[in-house]
Amino acid sequence: MTIDLIPTTRSLSFHEGRLLRDGVEHRVLSGSLHYFRVHPQHWSDRLTRLAAMGLNTVDTYVPWNFHRPRSGEPARFDGWRDVERFVSLAGEAGLDVIVRPGPYICAEWDNGGLPAWVTGMPGMQVRSSHPAYLDAVTEWFDELIPRLVALERGAGGPIVAFQVENEYGSYADDDGYLRWVHEALLSRGVTELLYTADGPTQLMQDAGSIPGVLATATLGSKPTEARELLRSRRDGEPFVVAEFWNGWFDHWGEAHHTRSAQSAASTVEEILDAGGSVSIYMAHGGTNFGLSAGANHDGRRLQPTITSYDSDAPVAENGGLTPKFHALRARLLGQDAPPLDASIVAQPETLPARTLAVTRRGALLAAARAASGVHGLRPPTFEQLDQPSGLVLYRTEVLLPAGEHVLALHGVHDRAIVHLDGERIGVVEHGEAEIAIAGPRRVAGLEVLVENQGRINYGPMLGEGKGILGHVQLDRRLVLGWEAVGLPIDTWNAATLAAARDAGASGESGFATAVLRVDEPADAFLAFPGFGKGFVWIGDFLLGRYWGIGPQQTLYVPGPLLERGDNLLTVLELDAFGDAIEVREAPELGPTEEYIEEF
Repeated sequence: MTIDLIPTTRSLSFHEGRLLRDGVEHRVLSGSLHYFRVHPQHWSDRLTRLAAMGLNTVDTYVPWNFHRPRSGEPARFDGWRDVERFVSLAGEAGLDVIVRPGPYICAEWDNGGLPAWVTGMPGMQVRSSHPAYLDAVTEWFDELIPRLVALERGAGGPIVAFQVENEYGSYADDDGYLRWVHEALLSRGVTELLYTADGPTQLMQDAGSIPGVLATATLGSKPTEARELLRSRRDGEPFVVAEFWNGWFDHWGEAHHTRSAQSAASTVEEILDAGGSVSIYMAHGGTNFGLSAGANHDGRRLQPTITSYDSDAPVAENGGLTPKFHALRARLLGQDAPPLDASIVAQPETLPARTLAVTRRGALLAAARAASGVHGLRPPTFEQLDQPSGLVLYRTEVLLPAGEHVLALHGVHDRAIVHLDGERIGVVEHGEAEIAIAGPRRVAGLEVLVENQGRINYGPMLGEGKGILGHVQLDRRLVLGWEAVGLPIDTWNAATLAAARDAGASGESGFATAVLRVDEPADAFLAFPGFGKGFVWIGDFLLGRYWGIGPQQTLYVPGPLLERGDNLLTVLELDAFGDAIEVREAPELGPTEEYIEEF
């Protein structure tokens, strides 16, 4: 198929296999940087570093659930969610902007960016022509797209292109839905270039592309083969790699993935030699702050994504320049590359190393027991509680006959700590488990604390629910009559957090505090030696998860989160307390494993 488009209203267009900007031959040299993973006070700095690497464009997703996590609340575009400000800052840094508004983004982000209140609707079929889903997307796009249209280059802003959905060919084949998203963008005033992005296989391109819309590839290797595939299907279109995976993300309990600077630079050079345009994913990865990290599933087990989204990117999580930055810059700018400004070359300042004494505080179960919950015969899910993330304590009383018995939990999503009469009797890791119990005949208090470890962001299990999705049995008998207490820790303000950490005596699952004294705010890296698994707040900001199984051993603290003087750190530990929190001067992301996605 030959498509020749030279519209006068678009900044980017293409003609006879050439990409044009304002009618002049052009190559997009882009890098992915997500505003929602970078502290707003660092946006300008990180954008400047991308431009210094030799990029002329930045691209970002827009996560729907970041702007509107709950159905009863309006979408927010202030503060950290001010995508319009981010786009404007990119323009000020001399960068064009490509926006990927979804509604699904993947991005290793919780639920692929889809709100839990949407995916949790009874009978919902996401990413399809299902009417309830289209109604929800319509409402979201009515809020989002006009804000972005006002920042198109034709309107004086820096946005030059929009992506239609996201790698749809890897998910389903509802052609009507993909065309609907395309029309939804056009009907809301989008005039700049529209494109689709999919893996470089016939299967993915078949279901993910739209006739008349530029088809691009996402890949980690073999760009020449991808170019030939796209050329065979779309003769006359320019070769564009919408995502080149120069690094990779990590799961808890696995290795830290890296890719050598030489390998990444060589593949970029191959793309450029093939006449292609490219977007480096990620150019700067940032951090999955709070509970925003998603999860994958390999068919056997859940694979939660770690808090760091460094992704072995050329601009590191704290903004430092890596060898990969310099190798890619040499490929992009060649021998004529101007010298880097000293302020960019200098590594970001970090707080000096030290050890912080820990003070044990209240027990989590004591805080939860003090709260009232929702009652039902069966345990309600997170979705039924309208709670996207965090923890839920399920509690009931069960009549135990004398002797030995089996307590069986079915459909636990994701991790459950089980207590009987206040004693911890087992941990269930995503799925099914049986726990042997014994004792005299009695009425026992049964408590199951379930942690949502991140919603699946990719594949057919997208949108899966959280909580106890099945049932609980004592031998053959169903356990009915439950109370569920929601613990949405990512929404707690300072008063709620203080009340929780001061409730009741300390226990296995509970709170601890430490004080970090700061003379001059700077970035820091926190480590939790001896601790098991939990969460940490800086003041009332939930920094993220830590977990002793690694690979990540330190959490990145952006300097703007700290104040001069004493900064209170609060830890919610689920398994085992350490004696101290350590401040380290450099990140420790764990043992590495060389990784290249082979397409």
